[in-house]
Amino acid sequence: MSVLAVLGRGVLPAGTPFIRADDLGLSRGDGIFETMHVRQGQPWLLAEHLKRLFLSADRMDLTPPTEEQLTQLAHEACAVWDAQTEGALKLVVTRGPDGENEPTCFATIVPISEVTKAARDTGVHVTTLAYGYPASAREDAPWLLGGVKSLSYAINMATLRWAAARGYGDALWLSSDNFLLEAPTASLVWLEDDVLFTVPPTGSGILAGVTVQHAFERAGELGLSADYRMINLDEIFEVDGAWLLSSGRGVAPIRSVNGITLRSSDIQLRELLGF
Repeated sequence: MSVLAVLGRGVLPAGTPFIRADDLGLSRGDGIFETMHVRQGQPWLLAEHLKRLFLSADRMDLTPPTEEQLTQLAHEACAVWDAQTEGALKLVVTRGPDGENEPTCFATIVPISEVTKAARDTGVHVTTLAYGYPASAREDAPWLLGGVKSLSYAINMATLRWAAARGYGDALWLSSDNFLLEAPTASLVWLEDDVLFTVPPTGSGILAGVTVQHAFERAGELGLSADYRMINLDEIFEVDGAWLLSSGRGVAPIRSVNGITLRSSDIQLRELLGF
């Protein structure tokens, strides 16, 4: 069960061939995307995701369709999605066929997997893996695409496969100067003394989390405040609770890091965000 909508062509059968073999999004991963939660048949936090998409486009020197066009495409896809089914909407913009300067844009929706939904209840056990750079390396190196949600996800997927092969549910990248950064497809959030924290995108090169930002804006409803700071590996074992947050995953408690159990918190973060 899936949906495909292509800009300028509307909703198509999911298996329809529509992209050229020389599209740079396929041959080089040269493009950007956003994934958002679909609930009650509507794209959740669409405006916020589009804002991040345009930031990624600017840093990639890529001209995307207009906000109006992308909004319409998202709603076209959602209009044929079963409103009772939890889904993940992916908006993709590639640089298009080589040499033509004509971006390709499409949207897909697929169901949220049962494994992903189960992790909200059971949590995840994660390992740390070396990222290979100091935390600040990408700040003055824009060609490293810090903070860009690009289609170049081979490293992200290799990280998850490596972790899974060793019995872990996910991984956190660890900078060469011992700071935790982010998971391959999720943001790190933790609790200390009634304050929710996440890694600051500025200075670390991580992707700013849309779901995290929404949680921070509503933290007061849980009697919490929110802030940003760097955290090293040793410190994570002293926090009052930690989670992975993303648009599709929602909120998944981190149960252990490198086999060491973390403290659990009973704050209603998942309920706050409607997962």
